Amino acid sequence: MDPPGWPGVPYLEGTTVHRVPVAVDRDRRGPAGKESGGFLNPAMSGNRTRSVLMLNYLADSALEGVHRIQTIDSMCATGIRTRRWLNELPEKTASRLRVRMCDMNEVALEWARSNLTRDPLGHNVSLTQGDARRELLSQGWHWIDIDPYGSPMPFLDLAMQATARRAIVSMSATDTAALSGSSAGPLMRRYGARVWPDGLKHDSGLRVLLAAAATAAARHDRVITPLLSVWDSHHLRVTVLVDRSKSGANSHQESIGWRVANPSQEDVELAISAGLLPQHDNGSRPMHAMLPLNASPSGPGVSGPLWTGVVGDAGLMRSMSEEAASLIFASKNSTSNLDEERHARRAVRNIASEANAIHGAHLVVTDSLPGFLGGAGPPSPYSMAQGLRSMGFSAEVSRYGEPSFRSDAPWSTIVELYKNGA
Repeated sequence: MDPPGWPGVPYLEGTTVHRVPVAVDRDRRGPAGKESGGFLNPAMSGNRTRSVLMLNYLADSALEGVHRIQTIDSMCATGIRTRRWLNELPEKTASRLRVRMCDMNEVALEWARSNLTRDPLGHNVSLTQGDARRELLSQGWHWIDIDPYGSPMPFLDLAMQATARRAIVSMSATDTAALSGSSAGPLMRRYGARVWPDGLKHDSGLRVLLAAAATAAARHDRVITPLLSVWDSHHLRVTVLVDRSKSGANSHQESIGWRVANPSQEDVELAISAGLLPQHDNGSRPMHAMLPLNASPSGPGVSGPLWTGVVGDAGLMRSMSEEAASLIFASKNSTSNLDEERHARRAVRNIASEANAIHGAHLVVTDSLPGFLGGAGPPSPYSMAQGLRSMGFSAEVSRYGEPSFRSDAPWSTIVELYKNGA
């Protein structure tokens, strides 16, 4: 039986026409309230587009041998994420999904159920009303999506405990004020961390989230590998590969430590000796440096504990090009909409190219360079990246939400390029 008010109004996202009780402003940015039983936040559309592309790539790589991908959309609301998976993935991939949709809101699930009856693969989806924390423990999952209203921390340990031998966990955090250091109390209560509120505060927040995931995984004899870390408008989102490994769990703290703004020469030398800065940075004073966990730095400018390793997988990131996003719209049976294609391309802008420099030790917010080094004004991140590439280094404009670039070039070379007017 359809819910009261059905068929409501159509909402188009990607190539999926989804019906909701009331009209949704497709261009709305930022958080949305949960007042309506037909909750849908259009500001999360890029998040969902990226999840379609990630699942497409990982189904044939990390999950290649899994014939039935047990998937939980743990706070599904009216179910648009699952429907986009079913409708926008290639049929050979979508048909492998066995999805459990879970939400506390009965009205939202009624709308989800009625939407699914229009999908050819809707029979591969089950719906459960209740607490996602209970559903997480109902079986082992290959793909876990956690998209709460606020912090994912109440679900994190359960998610790690519920993973199959190899699994993907993708989680959103909308408590960005805490994770970016603006609300120090909630940050310490929820994550046991602090973040220095400078230009890299959202990157530090992503790394705090990754450290929390790594620590939760280790408690259950698991180890994470970051696949994608994105700051998008009002939320942070990380996706990690989770493998069962006692030895990896035992050594997880090797990838957890601190970030120090305006490091001392002693900090730089410690970072180099710990392998957190390359040897060619010796003798320079970069804007930021990572330090190992046992350094326990104090004073202003310190963020952590946080993840000090690479925050994304180059192979996955290269697969998430704007061209790949456009392929969502290539099917003859899909709903064609140029505005939606532009939304999809924007959702992955710079991700594929940044893969070429994701290993780099330096993420540089160009607006911060004049204050740190002196100078008339900030350089273009495109010019800086291009200049560094011409010298033989890896350098790319970053997906990060501030004008920035990522590079493996020596800090002294970055300084020289900036002072020469790049």
